Amino acid sequence: MKHHFYTLALVCAASTSWAQSPVPAASPTAAKSAALTPITSSANSPADTGVQQFALANGMQLIIKPDHRAPTAVQMLWVRVGSMDEVDGTSGVAHALEHMLFKGTPTLKPGEFSRQVAALGGRENAFTTRDYTGYYQQIPANRLEDVMRLESDRFAHNQWSDEEFAKELEVVKEERRMRTEDEPRRLMGEALNATVFVASPYRRPVVGWMNDLDAMTPDDARAFYRRWYTPANAALVIAGDVDPAQTKAWAEKYYGAIASRPLPARKPRLEPQQSGLRRIDFKAPAEQAYVALAFKVPQLQTFDANDAASSDAFALTVLAAVLDGYSGSRLDRALTQGDTRVADSAGADNGLMGRGPQLFMLEGVPAAGKTPEQVEAALRGQIARIAQEGVSEAELTRVKVQWVASEVYKRDSVFNQARNLGAQWVQGLPLDADERLVARLRAVTAAQVQAVAAKYFGDDQLTVAILRPQPVDKNRKPRAPNPAIRD
Repeated sequence: MKHHFYTLALVCAASTSWAQSPVPAASPTAAKSAALTPITSSANSPADTGVQQFALANGMQLIIKPDHRAPTAVQMLWVRVGSMDEVDGTSGVAHALEHMLFKGTPTLKPGEFSRQVAALGGRENAFTTRDYTGYYQQIPANRLEDVMRLESDRFAHNQWSDEEFAKELEVVKEERRMRTEDEPRRLMGEALNATVFVASPYRRPVVGWMNDLDAMTPDDARAFYRRWYTPANAALVIAGDVDPAQTKAWAEKYYGAIASRPLPARKPRLEPQQSGLRRIDFKAPAEQAYVALAFKVPQLQTFDANDAASSDAFALTVLAAVLDGYSGSRLDRALTQGDTRVADSAGADNGLMGRGPQLFMLEGVPAAGKTPEQVEAALRGQIARIAQEGVSEAELTRVKVQWVASEVYKRDSVFNQARNLGAQWVQGLPLDADERLVARLRAVTAAQVQAVAAKYFGDDQLTVAILRPQPVDKNRKPRAPNPAIRD
């Protein structure tokens, strides 16, 4: 499904200057021997996956995936903190802090980090989501030590001035204007999330509410940095043409002596059970109407086949592929083709995993002369049909083959290998999660798909949002691109 508003990651490291207040120096106890302690869990066995994972003495995890097909390497530093770890009144601070990590250290001027990576022949960026923040560099393999030195320095010693923060915060605000406020479907997506979720921090946008950005102070970002940017809350993922022994030695040298602070306790913020259908009408200048249906569904928690909720999460993922996993899939045929055509486009997507509650999404854009209500009924009708009639084995086989092929193709990229390993670490999944995921999806039966179609799509689990188009100002000029906002 190609959502226009449901993108959770903000990949937007700033290219301008930056600085921040110093963090406490490494204490003698925290900086003692940083000997690497292998994790011995059978689920993480290097022999099983080709991946090795170690724990530094300060609590940071090191994950190494050798791939010698090309002389390139990727370093990713993952911090298990995202917008869901913010508190009301400071929404957007995780993302704003991501920008500030490019703004200097005691030994680097603002913007110097990016310039040095470019000089090494590399590319770099960062991303913030609800669940995590990540920083990466892709470089020639023989320059890996250089970026490890750079990244460890900014993780431990990031600093910037109040003036630098104020300047960069304006970049963040402009990013919100360009990517959210100028996009009616994304604006509606914010309103939908704020309606779907009552207690879960997923109700807040990753980029933050504009009012919170207006009120944000440099010390808000510094406090967030000191609270969450500690080795015990981070993982270093290295993939590519690397020597594991040498990589471990460099990790010990550059990351192992970083002082570790106690990690704050995370209190559960569980979403209460929904007790009835919720609806919102969202008015915004737009050319076409748009309808989105959000159903609360279970998420992947474990690969244990006896866990019913996780088993249902796999079946829901296959259901989404049946509906919208290939050209000519069920939604495409039923809603956008032929004499019964009601939509210009339609899609489905299942949120399989995350630190917070997940949704099964259906969306559609009404065709000329059709109403959002007709699209809503047609989308729900396709779910009801599967609940009543099931799916054929041929259909199931087709979507599984295509899905598994796409997962395998991802492994051709060392960047994707590192990204998958980091995202799985955030979720607390084992190193062989990719293989287990493929195996579990292959095992989903037609009966399981039919069962989840009948189980999770009632009114009590549903929130419906409809974009009601308002007149578009034909004289309004497009917002000029901001070179400080990077994709």
